[in-house]
Amino acid sequence: MARVSKRYRAAREAVDRTRLYPLSDAVALLKSLPGAKFDESVDLALNLGVDPKHADQMVRGSIVLPHGTGKSLRVLVFAKGEKEKEAREAGADYVGAEDLSKKITEENWLEFDRVIASPDMMGVVGRLGKVLGPRGLMPNPKLGTVTANVGQAVRETKAGKVEYRVEKNGIIHVSIGKRSFSEEALVANAMALLEAVARAKPASSKGTYLKKISLSTTMGPGIHIDPAVVAVGKAA
Repeated sequence: MARVSKRYRAAREAVDRTRLYPLSDAVALLKSLPGAKFDESVDLALNLGVDPKHADQMVRGSIVLPHGTGKSLRVLVFAKGEKEKEAREAGADYVGAEDLSKKITEENWLEFDRVIASPDMMGVVGRLGKVLGPRGLMPNPKLGTVTANVGQAVRETKAGKVEYRVEKNGIIHVSIGKRSFSEEALVANAMALLEAVARAKPASSKGTYLKKISLSTTMGPGIHIDPAVVAVGKAA
């Protein structure tokens, strides 16, 4: 059995695992717990009442968090001509076409966090499906990463756009910021994500949709949040 640190034990003992906390209380508690020696990410885990094996119950989308994620993302854009210029001016880290595709396939180069493509580049990008797909990097029109407006897509990604997708066990995991964020910023980011997922509820989903919500830091215990926070549309 893995050894549990004194810091983690102290944090775990401070959390009432039988309680469903209002969101604002959960964030305040998380900020008060003993932390690690680095600026931990703050994550939300959502357990949904859907069966992702059925295409009509897949929950997937993206949203720009109001206070960003606190992470500096490396953005790669597949584009040519004016779209290439647009992507560079918007702050893309890497822009190209066949040259980047070759670098990925021949050199196993994967030093980027997001991939955006103009629609005319999907013939090039499509050949990278086996490499990008398993890593969650394949551009997708539904997520706004295949778009003619590559400049806006780059700016949104740099500003804190996050993607969410339900896994096969019905759970969504998303980082909503850093421990160093203010309580107000974390609450706002969490509510933005929760409301986006609530709006994405499939018409075929029956029964309880948002079953469980857990808030945690990278190295901390989970804090259970009352799912009613989304139904009433407020943080506490």
